[in-house]
Formats: sequence, structure tokens, C-alpha cells
Amino acid sequence: MSAGLVLSDDTRTLLGLLADKLDAHRPNAVMLEATRLAQALVFAEQLHGPTEKAFAAEQDLLAAAPRVRDNQTRGEYAELLRLIAKGVSQ
Repeated sequence: MSAGLVLSDDTRTLLGLLADKLDAHRPNAVMLEATRLAQALVFAEQLHGPTEKAFAAEQDLLAAAPRVRDNQTRGEYAELLRLIAKGVSQ
């Protein structure tokens, strides 16, 4: 996340939803980049339906949520997402 990135309310909401899911389901398992990509789409469409607004929300979420690091757990990634949502840089 770049220092100048300003998060929308939608992006903060989506970061929180993704973090909650990762913490609730296998938080000690290794986080996969494919999970980050797939869940961004799922949560954006849950929030906005299959619309252009969902596509934009998905892209904003992916811009805010950093790529997954090697051996990073789902719980660790969830914690990082919550910090980003609060405005703490990675």
C-alpha cells in the first residue's frame, strides 16, 4: 500500500470482511494469493451485486490488500488487513 492511498468506506468494509473470514476459517493455515484474489471478488459482489460498482470495489480492495507473503498464515494476513483498514501502513 502506498503512503498516499486513501481508503474508501467500501474498501475499509471489505478489508474487515475479508479479515473476519480469514480469522474464522483456518487462521493457522497458509494464506494463498489465489484466496486473496477470489475473496476480493466474492466480497465485492456480495456488497454490490454483479455490477460495475462491484468491479471497482474489487479493484480498490486488491490495491489496498498487499500480495501474500511466503508462509504467511491466514490469521497473520487478517491482522495486516485490519491495520491497513485503520490507516496503519504495512
